[in-house]
Amino acid sequence: MEVQVEESWEELRESFRNRRTRSAAWRKSQLRGLLRLLHDKETDIFNAMKDDLGKHPTETYRDEVGILVKSLNLTLTCLDKWMASSKVHVPLVAFPTSGEIVPEPLGVVLIFSSWNFPLGLALDPVIGAIAAGNAVLLKPSELAPACSLFLAKNIPLYLDRKAVKVVEGGATTAEQLLNKKWDKIFFTGSARVGRVIMSAAANHLTPVTLELGGKCPAILDLSSISSSRDRAAAIKRVVSGKYGLCSGQACVGIDYLIVDEKHASAVIDSMKERIKKLYGDKPWENNSMSRIVNQNHFRRLRNLIEDPAVAASIVHGGSMDEENLFIEPTILLDPPLEAEIMTEEIFGPFLPVITVKRIQDSVDFISSRPQPLAIYVFSNDETLRRQVIAETSSGGVTFNDAIIQFACDTLPFGGVGQSGFGKYHGKFSFDAFSHGKSVLRRSLKTEMSFGYPPWTDHKLPFLRAAYNFDYIGIFLLLIGLKRK
Repeated sequence: MEVQVEESWEELRESFRNRRTRSAAWRKSQLRGLLRLLHDKETDIFNAMKDDLGKHPTETYRDEVGILVKSLNLTLTCLDKWMASSKVHVPLVAFPTSGEIVPEPLGVVLIFSSWNFPLGLALDPVIGAIAAGNAVLLKPSELAPACSLFLAKNIPLYLDRKAVKVVEGGATTAEQLLNKKWDKIFFTGSARVGRVIMSAAANHLTPVTLELGGKCPAILDLSSISSSRDRAAAIKRVVSGKYGLCSGQACVGIDYLIVDEKHASAVIDSMKERIKKLYGDKPWENNSMSRIVNQNHFRRLRNLIEDPAVAASIVHGGSMDEENLFIEPTILLDPPLEAEIMTEEIFGPFLPVITVKRIQDSVDFISSRPQPLAIYVFSNDETLRRQVIAETSSGGVTFNDAIIQFACDTLPFGGVGQSGFGKYHGKFSFDAFSHGKSVLRRSLKTEMSFGYPPWTDHKLPFLRAAYNFDYIGIFLLLIGLKRK
């Protein structure tokens, strides 16, 4: 494997050095190749997702294939515009000049993807890296082996194998990759591994983007939602935002829910009813819930609720089937805040419901904890909405829904603080893998002598006027000099 890493790295370096990836034609051909891959191999993708996570084909298309098709179409439509230089204003003191910013590729980039969305979280960054003109090495997660193998087998068939490569493997392979010099590293995964990535990148002063997730809270302000229809929609979106995305194994999913005390019982009853409607009386027999990725993660989740104080807070669900890696949608009411289920990202189908005396107290509760990737607020109270925006920090805020912001390419997606840093999606993906090179052009025909020694008192007013964009002042000064 070490030989493969070395050979892949060398070939990618050579491809970038000879400018193979620079042209718009090459970039577009690779993006169209990805579109053909998604179209031709859709059934194989569905089967790989079923093998790795037990995902239904419809869920796979919604969360993986469809997202990528949308991203590719947008990128192909906008690529010429994104690649174009942009004019910028230059100060009067530099007259006569013109300035522009020219986007250029960073070079050879390394992308680590995650297992919970093993296709989308692998190829979405690849789209941005290719669009920006980079050579790319993708390391899929070994915890989704069927999808990793699918990418390793098919990407060379549809893309330029000299400039876009896939290397499979586990921790040893990742370590070998991190020993090489990259021009950008893009990582999706846990904060623990993110620290390892940053430490390795620091040795080469390599810039990184870290998508780390976090405990994303949801606030349900039932008092401000008057109609029964709107309340039902809010409950449905909360339940789906927790259990409907890879069985809660999603960094962007709802981690815990905050409600006021007086509505807690009604909210829990409504969620139980909605879970039944979405997944039936026997959700373990329903093909609408993904399974837990492997036994290690299953046992980690089981350990979260084995604490007697936590187990006592379960008000719905809790059943588990280790053989089939299935966990029932579970609701907990006010588990101990110091318990691991409230201090670590859950990444599974457990939903703690935290009660507060007033829904406004939820803002202080969230602010007292590490910054999450997303905050979800179900409320029609504009004062509460403004308070959340002004008084909390997160990667993003979504009102009256969950997860949907991930599909909006015009919004940057990424975290802040412990939930990561760097943004991508749409144009932001292009920017993540580009360097904006400053270009200044100045004429040799006109010279502003007041900017050069020898210094005299009469040059100071000219400099003051130039730095303050005072065109009239300079004109009057020049007229005054001519009169003298």
